[in-house]
Amino acid sequence: MSEISRKQFLKQSILASAALPFAPMFAGSELAPLQVPEHAELEKDEAFWAEVRQQFTLDEKVINFNNGSVGPQSIPVQEAHIDMYRLSNKAPAHYLWHELNDQRETLREELAKLMGAETEEVAINRNTTEGLSTVIFGLNLKAGDEVVISDFDYPFMLNAWRQRQMRDGIILKEVKLPLPIEDVDQAVELYRKAITPKTKVVHITHVINWTGQVMPVKEITAMAKEKGCEVVVDSAHALAHVPLSFKEIGCDYLATSLHKWLGAPFGTGALVVKKEKKASLWPLMSPYEPQSDDIKKFEFLGTRSIPAEMAALDAIEFHQKLGAENVHKRLHYIKNYWVNQVKDLKGITVHTSLKPEFGGAMATISIDGKTAGEIVTGIRKTAYFDVGYVVWNGMDAVRISPHIYTSLHELDLLVEAIKNLVGK
Repeated sequence: MSEISRKQFLKQSILASAALPFAPMFAGSELAPLQVPEHAELEKDEAFWAEVRQQFTLDEKVINFNNGSVGPQSIPVQEAHIDMYRLSNKAPAHYLWHELNDQRETLREELAKLMGAETEEVAINRNTTEGLSTVIFGLNLKAGDEVVISDFDYPFMLNAWRQRQMRDGIILKEVKLPLPIEDVDQAVELYRKAITPKTKVVHITHVINWTGQVMPVKEITAMAKEKGCEVVVDSAHALAHVPLSFKEIGCDYLATSLHKWLGAPFGTGALVVKKEKKASLWPLMSPYEPQSDDIKKFEFLGTRSIPAEMAALDAIEFHQKLGAENVHKRLHYIKNYWVNQVKDLKGITVHTSLKPEFGGAMATISIDGKTAGEIVTGIRKTAYFDVGYVVWNGMDAVRISPHIYTSLHELDLLVEAIKNLVGK
């Protein structure tokens, strides 16, 4: 179903229903059509990004620098989600399992295009943790098989691997990452040294949640594949944030969340499994044929929010209208904008690269003699900033993750707050 016919169907279905009328959530707030200009350095066009900001429903009392945890949806995505949710409540079994779910293949096709994968390789689920857990618990591993992980991988994924270690006797080999890393060969060599003839799997985090470090996943994958390993990539923070292509990376399995940088409804994600790996990978929740090569076997989750999933189509449309390259450049620009103003202040340590190939929107800083909690308390004397706490691997820091709607004024307030905190 095309995007236009999808929206026409939804509108007609709502109008044709016999239920009581309801007031639209955004009544009286007509949005002007967003026009994306075509010129160089769009990432610095503050007038345009101010228009983008109007596409979001923001709490002006909170400066949201915690988008790395979960991002907001634009108004068009919210409206689509709410409309489909209300429609579904008129006859849930009919609309959820038939009318709305009939759009699933369209979403699968669009996600495949967005992630550089084949349509039959993409499963729609609820988040990265679910997708990676499917892989971790679904791989055929036995006692003595080795899996390479890193000390900065996501805790839930490390816990999943440790559970397999406890239950099945696999061996975990940990790579120590000296962040930030700005040398591809160095990163590849760190993983190479951890691989032995017993290594079966290499687990790589694409964009490290703690600091925003972008890892050279393509190069690490190529090395690991040459050594006969399967490769699992955690791309929770990569989609709609930094360049992402399943084919170009060359890995076997990849999972991502749609509710972070893409701005899809909360609790939406995707798992990508290479075609020739589908049959041998066990699903997390067993369908009728757990060893089939049908990608849909990984979508057997029971009752789920179909409206949330289908509104991801509107998030993709919004992202495509802005342009993936424009978004990536803007996110990198606003990160560097504030970090460059504080990185040389006394006591400040920046744990994130400022180079576009090794970083995106997120940056993590620590201040000598101060805990993460003390930093947050200090900067909130200037304004209420919502930031991420990073207390991990000896780091006691804060992560700042602005988004496309973030204004330079908000970043200026952050810079002012940090300068006040360090006495400059």
